[in-house]
Amino acid sequence: MFKVHMHRRQFSVALATGLVGSVFPWRLRQGTLRVNGDRLNERLTDLARYGRTPDGGISRVAYSQADLDARLFVSGLLRDAGMNVSVDLAGNLLGHRVGLEPDLLPLVIGSHIDSVPDGGNYDGQVGSMGAVEVARTLHDASLDLRHPLTVVIFQNEEGGKTGSRAWSGEVEQRELGIVTASGKTIGEGIRFLGGDPDRFDDAAKEPGSFAGYLELHIEQGAILDQRSIDIGVVEGIVGIKRWNVVVTGMANHAGTTPMSDRRDAMVGAGSFITAVNRIARRLPGRQVATVGWLEAFPGAPNVIPGEVRLSLEIRDLTMESIDQVYEAIRVETRVIEQQTETTFTFDQFYVSRAAPTDERFRALVDQSAKALNLSTLHMPSGAGHDAQSIALLCPVGMVFVPSVNGVSHSPEEFTRPEDITNGANVLLGTLLQLDEALN
Repeated sequence: MFKVHMHRRQFSVALATGLVGSVFPWRLRQGTLRVNGDRLNERLTDLARYGRTPDGGISRVAYSQADLDARLFVSGLLRDAGMNVSVDLAGNLLGHRVGLEPDLLPLVIGSHIDSVPDGGNYDGQVGSMGAVEVARTLHDASLDLRHPLTVVIFQNEEGGKTGSRAWSGEVEQRELGIVTASGKTIGEGIRFLGGDPDRFDDAAKEPGSFAGYLELHIEQGAILDQRSIDIGVVEGIVGIKRWNVVVTGMANHAGTTPMSDRRDAMVGAGSFITAVNRIARRLPGRQVATVGWLEAFPGAPNVIPGEVRLSLEIRDLTMESIDQVYEAIRVETRVIEQQTETTFTFDQFYVSRAAPTDERFRALVDQSAKALNLSTLHMPSGAGHDAQSIALLCPVGMVFVPSVNGVSHSPEEFTRPEDITNGANVLLGTLLQLDEALN
């Protein structure tokens, strides 16, 4: 195995004195050093034992025994990578490695290992095991970074990004009483994992606490796989706004009310759904808009619906773009109201901020991939990630690898071993470049 025993300053002296050739400058170490892909994929297989379902999927919901057992397994891997291991007040699992310049802010890499019920073996797990493998690779090569390095396994990502939102100070006290899929409240789950819900607020970090955060993740969509592209350079994590929409007409007898006299809330809702789809397709950009839930009242086959309740969700890379789509939908809604003699009300009940990645990080992810002869695509993330919360604290970057057929949150979720190795090598290369570039 390739070993690097010189510290950065020792290397600079060696280079200046001609003891090291020009083919081995510090900044090209990321082009020489590689993760152990076989070990990485074996560790993913080992991790999949915790919470495995009969159909080959994973039910390792946050705060379950399988979650705790998996975290203990990862703790051992972090220690094997020469890291000091701890659990913070929020219940996040941390591995720490000192840097040559300890006054520098830490660089942070990681993801999550909790799953949705009956999910897959790759969502969050690829990024977590990829980060552990990067730390192990540095340890095996005796390569010290300038910056301290932290590997983080965030808790309860699937249940609301609780661990990462704790760092950004976004978790409200009331959330600690929410009952999760494990049967425990979030507060009970934090204590179960080794955190302290009584001091939960103290887990929050100040903006500027870290030099940067990098997260490797499966795409969870089909774009990279369909286009046979190796690496997604994530431009940002989309923002989300959701509304409850109520369409009000007039309930009446379905047999005796002429078509010309009807105020059918379902007809208004149908026109609205079509308009949402049409507007999102028509406007320039990569926004998406969805009506994912609908219920009619009184809900009988022989009664004209007097009321329809439905949802509206809009996602895009900027909150301004989301608002533009929403306003276009509202303009169309006023036309529908006139045509169908119905009324619409909108109640916004959910907002998730858009989180653009740092331009420098994107450039270095792209450069690291190209140095490995990997193809890249700059793209948004349509799903939420822990990086979304950490973007409030420091610059962030994300690396995507392909999901076969775009399947995620399912036992059929799959990413090829070679793509996982490629992603971890890009994570390693980008980390090394950031370590050199950032103060």
